[in-house]
Amino acid sequence: MNIRFAALSVTVTALVGTLMGQDKSGKTLDMYFLDAEGGQAVLYVSPSGESLLIDTGSGGGRDTDRIMDAVNTAGLKQIDHLIVSHYHLDHIGGLEELSKRIPIRHFIDHGATGEHTPGIDNALKTYAVLYSAAKHTVAKPGDRIPMAGMNVDVVTSGTQVLRTPLKGAPGAGRPNPACPAFHARDESLVDPDNKYSVGVVITYGKFRTINLADFTYNAEPDLMCPNNPIGTIDLYLTSHHGLEQSGSAVLVHALRPRVAVMHNSTRKGGDVATMQILHTSPGLEDIWQLHWAYAAGLELNSPGLFVANVEDKETMASVLVNPPPTFGQLRAAGRGAGAPPAGAAGAAGRGRGGHTGPAFYIKASASADGTFTVTNTRNNFSKTYAASK
Repeated sequence: MNIRFAALSVTVTALVGTLMGQDKSGKTLDMYFLDAEGGQAVLYVSPSGESLLIDTGSGGGRDTDRIMDAVNTAGLKQIDHLIVSHYHLDHIGGLEELSKRIPIRHFIDHGATGEHTPGIDNALKTYAVLYSAAKHTVAKPGDRIPMAGMNVDVVTSGTQVLRTPLKGAPGAGRPNPACPAFHARDESLVDPDNKYSVGVVITYGKFRTINLADFTYNAEPDLMCPNNPIGTIDLYLTSHHGLEQSGSAVLVHALRPRVAVMHNSTRKGGDVATMQILHTSPGLEDIWQLHWAYAAGLELNSPGLFVANVEDKETMASVLVNPPPTFGQLRAAGRGAGAPPAGAAGAAGRGRGGHTGPAFYIKASASADGTFTVTNTRNNFSKTYAASK
């Protein structure tokens, strides 16, 4: 009996040790790509429970509600770090309301604005009051935002870019073969503060992801040429909502992402040029979209499994027969700057982004061994990606 008991004790002890090891190794970096309908709001929750929010979407309470839903799902009591990537109202507009709902401990931004409008100037007055009562950092390329168990490296800020390759990053420092073929685009309609965006690379173990906010197409060679200082990544959040104003082959093809998540709305993002660059990116497996993009049409949108928000049948039929104007078309016609266009024509015109249904988000969870799972919360479809070799 004693021998059997001893053997049982050893077995139980070994099993408990194995389970404890699995619990520890099973902790994930969780990423919530929220539906800000053409703005940005992305929540990152580290394996230790520390939080980083990048941008707050637009004002009016809608995007704040969506952020708080994710905050509550993640069980957070505060936002430990908030990056205000730049000062356009589809990125900073929800800040004042959010600050009333949850404590924000650390504000991070690019410093002085590159653009003055009444909306931006008013938002900055409110922002200055908020960060004066908390920790405030003006980010510079090469900085690292302190988060336990993971690295958050600043690679762009205030029009400046990272010059030194990230240590230990796969492929960092190698020549970028896409540079010689780069051709600048007309950026006369690009709002100036976009190129000031704070951009970061987030690393958890072997998993790597990037968020460059609205960093612009013509500025991307400054970061990525002649050598690539970032290396390869696993998950790419499409720059600038998937508009053709960002996301050149110099950037995307050099990063060689396994997966892209497009932070678009129905009419803002999913531009044909952007989708073509994504679809031809070496090693890209899937594109996950916050919305079915009108600009991409039937050929270039991802299959429905990978799209978080789709229109009702009547609206979709109207869109296919009579496509409404896209964000780029509205901008060319002189509509406002730095925010989703106000209602469009036809059945697709309901709401600022033209979306007619409830809001769903895309969630990604990454393990330290480099495996990660992406989930569409509209249909609960998930796909797990093996670690990069």
